[in-house]
Amino acid sequence: MISPQAWADARRLWGYHQMGHTVRPCSVAVGLGSHDLGVADTAVSLYERGMVPLLVFTGANSPTTRERMPRGEAVHYRERAFELGVPSSAVLVEPQARNTGENIRFSRALLEESGVNVSSVLLISKPYEERRAYATARKLWPEVEFVSASTPMTFEEYLDSIGDPRLVIDMLVGALQRLLIYPDQGFMIRQAIPEDVMAAYDRLRGSGFTSRIVPDSAATRP
Repeated sequence: MISPQAWADARRLWGYHQMGHTVRPCSVAVGLGSHDLGVADTAVSLYERGMVPLLVFTGANSPTTRERMPRGEAVHYRERAFELGVPSSAVLVEPQARNTGENIRFSRALLEESGVNVSSVLLISKPYEERRAYATARKLWPEVEFVSASTPMTFEEYLDSIGDPRLVIDMLVGALQRLLIYPDQGFMIRQAIPEDVMAAYDRLRGSGFTSRIVPDSAATRP
């Protein structure tokens, strides 16, 4: 049973993880690989709206995607884009990245090798990964402007799409822990975390929502 307090805390983390950026035209869209084909659908929608002339899908496999996406996350994203009518000339694939940092570094290298001039990127991720992806991209590609985007959906809609509320809350907690510890490891920029968000995080960790935290690390206030 998830308590009313835990639900309220989870919603607070959900809201914080989303950047609230206004989507605008950019040089390219980069869709970060995951189990969620909604990332590809959102990328295609933005392409169809004329927000970008080119899509880059990045991602290999992880234990959670290997069975669902045996050809690799980026390849399945590309196939989804083709199904939705995007021409092959508008899609690049980076099939090697296994974490967010590699998503950014390898996509940047691919675009440079392809001769694409990039001044701005629509960075498309799962809804609760917007802030983590943004912080990582700003660290690794500081000269480019990033606009965060994800599939527009409420917390309740996302819960329904996953079907496992406890797992979703665990993922929200894990994503926030990384915002706390990864800047010190040089993986992302540091961002301000409001006190009410930290309090919600602390309560959720204390209540055992910990399956997605990085083990053996001091995930305390910076």
